Amino acid sequence: MRGEPPVMGFKYLRSRALAVLDRIHTLVVRDLIVNSLASAFWVPYWLRSLVYRMVGIQTEASFIGPGCKFKSFAVRIGTKTFVNDSCAFQNLALVEIGDDCAIGPQVMFCTTSHEAGSKQRRAGRLTQRPIRIDNGCWIGARATILPGTNIAEGCVVAAGSVVVHDCEAHGLYAGVPAKRVKALSQEQS
Repeated sequence: MRGEPPVMGFKYLRSRALAVLDRIHTLVVRDLIVNSLASAFWVPYWLRSLVYRMVGIQTEASFIGPGCKFKSFAVRIGTKTFVNDSCAFQNLALVEIGDDCAIGPQVMFCTTSHEAGSKQRRAGRLTQRPIRIDNGCWIGARATILPGTNIAEGCVVAAGSVVVHDCEAHGLYAGVPAKRVKALSQEQS
């Protein structure tokens, strides 16, 4: 009959329902279990670490502090790495942290940005690029690591710095944007 809405097929409705359920599952696992319960200050480290591994975060870290938030589970953290409290993984692309790293509190790992848009909306199309931090690095408190950066082994990024370009091995980087201010010794003391 005219004027009546078309009857949607069962397969279409089923696929839409499954998509909604999948989205709800993702939100429950990520936001409720990982970003709320597991990251709570009262949860012991070993349980937090177990939950992270169960949902697909690849970690062998010696410690991941409470209050850390994850946008996705595309994270790899190496052995004997210490991730301090309240770090933010705004990661739609992979964040990879090597072995023996020290990550200060409230460090932001941001794998997304936008292309420059028109004058009506300067934030254009969303882009995403991975972040890699090699072995032995130390990232200071409240540093921000932007998309596509690689921090080579043995680097130190000073607190509050914003890393926008790759960092060469064994250097001290500081500032906004972070620049190499000193070469560090490659020998162990």
